[in-house]
Amino acid sequence: QVQLVESGGGLVQAGGSLRLSCAASGSIFAINAMGWYRQAPGKQRELVATIASGGSTNYADSAQGRFTISRDNAKNTVSLQMNSLKPEDTAVYYCNAAVKLLPLANYQQLWGQGTLVTVSS
Repeated sequence: QVQLVESGGGLVQAGGSLRLSCAASGSIFAINAMGWYRQAPGKQRELVATIASGGSTNYADSAQGRFTISRDNAKNTVSLQMNSLKPEDTAVYYCNAAVKLLPLANYQQLWGQGTLVTVSS
């Protein structure tokens, strides 16, 4: 079974740091872009950061300068280092990856189950 499994969420005080990790497992032929999204209570899911297979990155304005996304292509993992956390960063964070299961298949979007990040003031 192909899946993304996140870890690293938790409770942290404002100004603190957390590192989220996500590992893709199962029979995967290739992974294109990977990323992190978040959904706060009562709000829509939004982009936090993405990273292409070649390493180019894209950040939401709210994450720029505080968060760093990285990936290990050999291990099929993506991480999000979050520094200077604010209460408004409180949300469920979801890992996302565009995966190809077979050589001739199209890429499909895969989502993790989500990990809760709570930042107290």
